[in-house]
Amino acid sequence: MDNHSGQLVQKLWNYCNILRDDGLSYGDYLEQLTFLLFLKMANEQSRPPFNKKPPIPDKYSWPELLKRDGDELGIHYRHTLEELGKEPGLIGVIFRKAQNKIQDPAKLRRLIADLIDKEEWSSLDTDVKGDAYEGLLQKNAEDVKGGAGQYFTPRPLIRALVHVMQPQPNETICDPACGTGGFLLIAHDFVRNHNKLDKKQLAFLNTEQLRGVELVDSVARLCCMNLVLHGIGSDATHVPVMVKDALAGKHGEYEVVLTNPPFGRKSSVTIVNEAGDEEKQSLVVHRDDFWASTSNKQLNFLQHVFTILKQHGRSAIVVPDNVLFFDRKPAAEKPWTEKLWIYDLRTNKHFTLKENPLKRSDLDDFVACYNPKNRHERKESERFRSFTYEELLKRDKLNLDIFWLKDESLEDSANLPNPDIIAAEIVEDLQAALAQFAEIASDLKK
Repeated sequence: MDNHSGQLVQKLWNYCNILRDDGLSYGDYLEQLTFLLFLKMANEQSRPPFNKKPPIPDKYSWPELLKRDGDELGIHYRHTLEELGKEPGLIGVIFRKAQNKIQDPAKLRRLIADLIDKEEWSSLDTDVKGDAYEGLLQKNAEDVKGGAGQYFTPRPLIRALVHVMQPQPNETICDPACGTGGFLLIAHDFVRNHNKLDKKQLAFLNTEQLRGVELVDSVARLCCMNLVLHGIGSDATHVPVMVKDALAGKHGEYEVVLTNPPFGRKSSVTIVNEAGDEEKQSLVVHRDDFWASTSNKQLNFLQHVFTILKQHGRSAIVVPDNVLFFDRKPAAEKPWTEKLWIYDLRTNKHFTLKENPLKRSDLDDFVACYNPKNRHERKESERFRSFTYEELLKRDKLNLDIFWLKDESLEDSANLPNPDIIAAEIVEDLQAALAQFAEIASDLKK
């Protein structure tokens, strides 16, 4: 992040601390910022030098907001959000089910007049405002209490995956569980920076090439705004994000699919039964184009990704503790997979969110081993091994949990990581175990 983006993030973030006293969460704040930024930028774009036709009806435009304060401002802002939520296209996605969460009109006025109105957002370089917004999303993801981390895949991991997948200018790219849009943005950067794009290719990249699907309204709007600030889907007609349940059915076919689907063993819906107890009913997904009916979310996403890949399309998909890469090939008598390559990034490495976060450089060796230029010329190394199809078939229940490196901390207490890292790992493990046990307990209650 450059200096200007950094200062912008700090300025916007500091104001959040004032609003937190009123019980506003980081996520709520980010949502309000999104609404106001969108209105401000739409207004800027309607003036010289842009002179675009304003997508927002005059009655709900930025100047109307700016000239009010006190209770009148609160009421007008509420109406603005409600009405814009009914609009079609991009505006509808950003404002759907939007609510004003800022109770104090004086604080809302300050946010509008002092923070947002003072910057000319449209004249800022897309990298500056885009990076600033990504910075806010990252801060929101680090807020442990808010649980927003589940919609935010670590950017260093995404960068490495995009580097090995090497999306090309003419390829459509989809993320069916797009969260705040990390895969789409980094794929966009890759295509833009690794090619000399002509006008037509650039227009395709910014309108048609990237497609996201997101189930949760409030996450979809953050994703849309993130893409808009980076210059994607910039006019009101092109909506890069569909708000729906991706697993409900096929939504197109794409050359490249990059995704980190939601984790959780089961897909379930909470229903309150007659006795007033909450019951979770597991949702088994039945689709004619799936080869297995299951309530396991990852398995369903894996099948779904296969259905939305064009023939010869390729995919990278994050699953618990792993990333899978696969190509969609036509059906054949003998398996296309001749060997399975495994890269072990876990043994003797200790990454944590705060003390030792994953950096892109930690994945340099993996990217080199993957050999994106020519996968057929790979070489085995200490952390990179291949296993033939015949070897795999002999394993008990075809289990693919394959280890070969020795865990030094098991061998020798002098090699233990720092106590704070051990403590953080224990906390993460306990939280995961607790969540799983709570699910078992609620199943047993039935």
